[in-house]
Amino acid sequence: MTYIHEILNYFPNNIYNLLRNELNHEEIYKTLREIRLRVNRNIILRLRNSDIETNYKVSQCEILQILERLCNNSIYAYKNQICNGFITIKGGHRVGITGSAVMEDKKIINIKYINSLNFRIAREVIDCSNKILGQVIDDKNNTIYNTLIVSPPGKGKTTILRDIIRKISNGITEIGFKGKTCGVVDERGEIAAIYHGIPQNDIGTRTDVIENISKAEGMKMLIRSMGPEIIACDEIGSKEDVKAIESALLSGVKGIFTMHRKNFRRY
Repeated sequence: MTYIHEILNYFPNNIYNLLRNELNHEEIYKTLREIRLRVNRNIILRLRNSDIETNYKVSQCEILQILERLCNNSIYAYKNQICNGFITIKGGHRVGITGSAVMEDKKIINIKYINSLNFRIAREVIDCSNKILGQVIDDKNNTIYNTLIVSPPGKGKTTILRDIIRKISNGITEIGFKGKTCGVVDERGEIAAIYHGIPQNDIGTRTDVIENISKAEGMKMLIRSMGPEIIACDEIGSKEDVKAIESALLSGVKGIFTMHRKNFRRY
């Protein structure tokens, strides 16, 4: 239960004991995806294919206590992350936050009256990209094909992307593929999951990461400053993202990206 110890210590004793008892069941432990807490509502454990609704209702005080622990008792120091709607914790787990947004000049400057927290469980699945790697690697030219991974939410796009980055960064001895310098724009901290400056996930030895920045700006910055051979980011969708990708490809950089969609059609 290695990853559970990274998470459970953020909870007050009552919730800690409840979750520990639930997660003693091997099937629940293996398939847990999220722990959702909402003020005055039952805690819900989201598994791969089902939900478990517990009988424990979370109070406003407990939500704030958990938030303080997530922020090492300094909520102000985490203000920027909170304004982005999530906090990344040790192990690469991400905690989503909702409440009343405080706006200034059309930007969120704070979130108050926090009313729900969503612990999203991060798991690395080493070698999960093996089955599709042949469609990504251009081994004749020792590079990759420009690649777009498309699927609905929650189907493992980010997990596969992370594993592909790790492989092309390290190199693949079995096929004589030499490692490439990779630049990752980790806008929401889900790929590398940097915690206090240290990536919590293995993204390879030749990978540079920039986080907490828009994908469009991050791609421009990486190309200007780090000279990547391959650039990667998760969940493209805006016109700005597309323009930045076009600019990157025109500069000679290869790209690998993901996108939410049920299917892929040409228009």
